[in-house]
Amino acid sequence: MTGGDENPLALLPEVLLAGSAVIGLLLGAWLPRDRQWPVGLLAAGACLAGVVAAAVQAGLAAPTTAFDGAFAVDAVTTTARIVVLGASLALLALVVGASRGHRRETEYYVLVQLAACGALMLAGAADLLTLAAAYLLASVPGYALAGFARDVGGTEAALKYFVVGAFLGVVLLTGVTLLLAAGRATGYPALREALPDAPGALVTVGLVALLAGLLFKSGAVPGHFWVPDAVQGAPPPVAALLTTLPKAGALAALFRLAAGPLAGLPTASVPWPGLLAVLAAATMTLGNLAAFFQDDVRRLLAYSTISQAGYLLIPVAMAGSSELSQRALLYYVAGYAITNLGAFAVVCALPDARRIRDYRGLAGHRPALVGALLVCLLGLVGTPPTAVFLGKLEAFGAAVDGGYAWLAALAVANTVASLFYYLRWLAPALLGRGRAGAGPGLGLGPGPVRPAVLTAYATALGSLALGLAGGPVLALLDG
Repeated sequence: MTGGDENPLALLPEVLLAGSAVIGLLLGAWLPRDRQWPVGLLAAGACLAGVVAAAVQAGLAAPTTAFDGAFAVDAVTTTARIVVLGASLALLALVVGASRGHRRETEYYVLVQLAACGALMLAGAADLLTLAAAYLLASVPGYALAGFARDVGGTEAALKYFVVGAFLGVVLLTGVTLLLAAGRATGYPALREALPDAPGALVTVGLVALLAGLLFKSGAVPGHFWVPDAVQGAPPPVAALLTTLPKAGALAALFRLAAGPLAGLPTASVPWPGLLAVLAAATMTLGNLAAFFQDDVRRLLAYSTISQAGYLLIPVAMAGSSELSQRALLYYVAGYAITNLGAFAVVCALPDARRIRDYRGLAGHRPALVGALLVCLLGLVGTPPTAVFLGKLEAFGAAVDGGYAWLAALAVANTVASLFYYLRWLAPALLGRGRAGAGPGLGLGPGPVRPAVLTAYATALGSLALGLAGGPVLALLDG
């Protein structure tokens, strides 16, 4: 990488997002409570401008760092920017359907932007202090959003999310402190040079604590306990956010850590790639086994996102041993984000359909919506030609290339097993008879669920389009 400086333009997408959040908060204080849509429009404009800025910056500038190496601007950061900002656009559409006319509608838009900004900072952090600050920025808006509805379920979701997040946040800060003591530095390049000669026990404890915090943000074992309850209790658009934006940022941060300080450590005492591989195996297996018996569709998607975190950890574990790892992770994150948002968009479109049986007979009344659900759920399994299929293929290839064929075999077995619980949801919708979707509770007229319906269609088509364009996209991600 070339040297960095204190140039705010290097962080233009993040600056646009943070600036829009601040301006939107001020604007919302002056707008009538029943006409706060300009704040949402401003947020969408900031996301679009951020995507354009990220793409232009990637095309014109070589990989670099900013602010004395504290923030990296490279292929990992650029991809995370496009994925997170694109996902934020979809989330804003879902939020419009859920919060239009709400007296705190502005706060909804602002918190979504701040959560996205935290995810972006996580993805680009190349310094432990930046990582710690990004962790907090990615967490606090999520706590507020989880309890935004102020109902019993939302309050419980927010409390559990906050307690686990606060505890593992302290653990992460402890890891930062120990690594600073061991390496006398906080920047990743300096740590990579210093940690091999530092006391082994100090380095090991510090890195384990750091990994624990990032695994919490990605929803992976052992920091996964909050996911089912938070997703089930939070409003559906918030559940979509919690399972998408923090995960993208945390996985990029984990990859940067694995390819940086961890890659320079000897594996004689602690085999770090093997440890990450075991965590990946445990995460995908636990998520799949727990999802088998779920009847609540939100809880099913919660365990699904845990299992997906396991697959996504495979290229992270291979960061130092396979050249396929970077493009596998980045492509898979993009495919997962758009497909997961599509599944949640269907849930948002049918707010009263909480259980699998509520979807019975839906194909007879809303065939296009069931088609979107079919694409997204089979996409999460990894069915061609969806994006997740190619993402899994790349991840499994990285595992074999890195010498972990057993992990690839276990991932294939888990993928086949996951088909069962997705089909448990699809079968009643496609083949069942009933009046699901016909009553007023599940209506899809010009009411508040219309943006969710359009989002479901757009994300399903996006998952197919990204899968079909996989070759050129993967070529770009190698840069």
